[in-house]
Amino acid sequence: MAMASSLTPLSSMSSFPLTRKPLSLPSLSSPFKGTLKTLESKPFQLRHSSSQQRRPLTVTSKKAIPWPVFVDPTRVRFRLDNLGPQPGSRKKAKRKGRGIAAGQGASCGFGMRGQKSRSGPGVRPGFEGGQMPLYRRIPKLRGIAGGMRAGLPKYVHVNLRDIEESTFQDGEEVSLETLREKGVINPSGRERKLPLKILGEGELSKKVTIKARAFSSSAKEKLETLGCSLTVLPGRKKWVKPSVAKNLARADEYFAKKRAAAAAAEQASA
Repeated sequence: MAMASSLTPLSSMSSFPLTRKPLSLPSLSSPFKGTLKTLESKPFQLRHSSSQQRRPLTVTSKKAIPWPVFVDPTRVRFRLDNLGPQPGSRKKAKRKGRGIAAGQGASCGFGMRGQKSRSGPGVRPGFEGGQMPLYRRIPKLRGIAGGMRAGLPKYVHVNLRDIEESTFQDGEEVSLETLREKGVINPSGRERKLPLKILGEGELSKKVTIKARAFSSSAKEKLETLGCSLTVLPGRKKWVKPSVAKNLARADEYFAKKRAAAAAAEQASA
């Protein structure tokens, strides 16, 4: 009786569902984006392995597709969010005077003693502790070594060929003003304050009157042979102290008397 009571009638078991749940298979999705025509007739090969070593799903096709494609993570396209200097091209500045933890010890990287280890502005550039500095030890030369003035022109040069090709006629005056008026020269800038110098390149067939500050030796010889009138204009006198000017005047007077006495002696002997 007890065993019969423990058994459940078959009609009461009909309330439990006798259907089986479908078995869940893994997803067959793959990154292949080709067409079905390119695939072989061989179906997909799905291999189950342990959960620790799972291989990716491989799809074979007629076309040789290198899969999986390896992408180098270091080659990234430049964008505003990943721009930066090359590794190692920027170095952090040494933080001096920020305690022992900054890495320079108790002296903070300034050394033990000396003017550069004290607080304050330090020393100016070029200062060598009181001795004669380098920029005062070098020689003080004129010209290119002392200021690039040796290469600057000192005259406005005009050749005899330029005067011949111009519209000057016989008897006319050739000077800095007339040369500028006839368009032979066109000085500008610093050259407007320079004097005129006649050079001997070329030939001159016109008998003119030339006024200039200086003449070259060849130009002077050709002009004198032609019979031109030459006038050497005086230059700007350098300012000297009154005492020096007085001594120069006395020296000129002395040498003038000496030249006059020598000329008189030559006439008497003749």
